Amino acid sequence: MKFGVFYEHQIPRPWHENSEYDHFQNALNQVELADKLGYDFAWQVEHHFLEEYSHASSPASFLAAASQRTKQIRLGHGILQLTHNHPIKAAEMAANLDILSGGRCELGTGEGAGPTELHPFGAKVRDKRAVFEEGFRAMVPCFTKNDWEFHGEHWDFPRRNVLPKPVQKPHPPLWVACSNLNTIEYAAKRGIGALGFQFADPEGARAWVNRYYNIISGDGVEKLCEHETNPNLAVVSGFMCAETDEEARKKAEGWTFFIFCLERNSNPNNAYEPNSANLWEEYQDWRTGDKAKAAFESGLIGSPETIRKKLRAFADANVDQIILLNQAGKTTHEDICSSLELFAKEVMPEFHALEDDHQEWKRKVMAGEIQLEDLSTDKHHKLEVMQAVDKEAVESRRLSEEEIKKKAQEAKEEEITSISPI
Repeated sequence: MKFGVFYEHQIPRPWHENSEYDHFQNALNQVELADKLGYDFAWQVEHHFLEEYSHASSPASFLAAASQRTKQIRLGHGILQLTHNHPIKAAEMAANLDILSGGRCELGTGEGAGPTELHPFGAKVRDKRAVFEEGFRAMVPCFTKNDWEFHGEHWDFPRRNVLPKPVQKPHPPLWVACSNLNTIEYAAKRGIGALGFQFADPEGARAWVNRYYNIISGDGVEKLCEHETNPNLAVVSGFMCAETDEEARKKAEGWTFFIFCLERNSNPNNAYEPNSANLWEEYQDWRTGDKAKAAFESGLIGSPETIRKKLRAFADANVDQIILLNQAGKTTHEDICSSLELFAKEVMPEFHALEDDHQEWKRKVMAGEIQLEDLSTDKHHKLEVMQAVDKEAVESRRLSEEEIKKKAQEAKEEEITSISPI
């Protein structure tokens, strides 16, 4: 099993003049530490306009900076939004990162979130899957062809030689964001690595790993274009490793803030004007509820032994990579570093030692030498809050920005009229 670190670049209010500067410097120091400790991947998302939740608007810049402070750790776009990034620019950014890092780029792509992010770029939520797929088809040949043109419904460009070309041939490994369970099947069908959230239990992990590998190793793969297959299933998990479970929970409230923000930003009723909301303040009531408690239980939060027990189950299910979300909420730089150090010393070596056997298992699965049981995934879901996010995200695809504002106002009025006089 391999391990990554994950950056949403959360900066809750209140802010001071150097909040973002201090945060990014700390994050670079953390990635440098992770590299020295032997972590395998560092991932950064791309988001725009999502105050407090994510200040990660330029992953190419951050990952390029990290490339000059690290030697071994692989640097991943997790993900680059192909709904508004021009396919040529996406290919150029990935190739530049691959060169600067000496061939350590991982290219995750996806559709982006809702209207708050997409509308300012002229992208429409209802079209994002079509735009993403066309952008993917337009981007990938840029890595290998010296004379490439594309003429589609959403993207159109004349013949050019897109430069530079990546170090990795034919291109960096390709991934796609899996914001819900169905997209794990989508990733497998397209021959792409799956970047998702942790499953609720090991049984669910095994069912979905089997489903993913049964599809990607079979005859039903329908790639969007010619590219190298990347059979990998990675999942993001809340993370805090400390000497005791109690200490870890005290230091890990950032994970529950992450879940709160994810739920809030995915709800079409929660449209808000720029610089008008205070998510950290809103979170104070949410953090004591059942969803927050469930989030604590789901994550890799606890002593080395507690985390080790959870990881063994996911290793047995053949999950390829666990991406550790340590930087969230107001988790301090010191606590993030101590957590990374303790985990690397007490837990990670045991699971790194399994990697050779796991790669041999994967080789046999992809070659058809091992047949995986087709387990039902019907009863296996992610966190309850993640299911709610998925449902609301689907609903938001049907709404324009004005409709979202109208719906938010109607919900507010309904709340007011439903209060009974005392």
